[in-house]
Amino acid sequence: MKKIAHLSRREREVMDLVFAQGEATLSQILEGMDSPPTRPALRSILTILEGKGQLKHRQEGREFIYQPVHSRAEVGQSTLSRVIGTFFGGSLTQALAAYLSDPGTRLTEAEVTELRTFLDRAKTAKSARKS
Repeated sequence: MKKIAHLSRREREVMDLVFAQGEATLSQILEGMDSPPTRPALRSILTILEGKGQLKHRQEGREFIYQPVHSRAEVGQSTLSRVIGTFFGGSLTQALAAYLSDPGTRLTEAEVTELRTFLDRAKTAKSARKS
C-alpha cells in the first residue's frame, strides 16, 4: 500500500476542499475555509502540500490551479491503516468492533451483505495464498 504523508489539521482542510472540487485555485480554497489564513500563509501551505507530494499545480494565466496527486480512495486507505495501527494495535477486528459497538452505528442490510462479501473474498484469498 502506498504511504501517504502525514498532514496537519490545516493541510487536511485544504486537501478536503481540493478533493471536493476536483481542482481549485488559491482564491477558491480561501473561500471554502471556515477561518481562512492570509493569502501568503495559504500559499505556504500549498507549497508544503506540493513538497509532501499531495498536490500538483498547473498555471492558467496568473492563477495556479491545484489538483490532488493521489485519489481520495488512496488517501483514505492510507489514513485508515494509520488509524488502525495507532489506535487499535494494527487489529482490524478491534477497529471494526469499536465502530460497530457504537450505539449510533446503523448498517443497512445492503452494507451487511457487502461486508460479508468482502470477508468471504478475504478468506478465499488467504486460503489460496496458503496453498
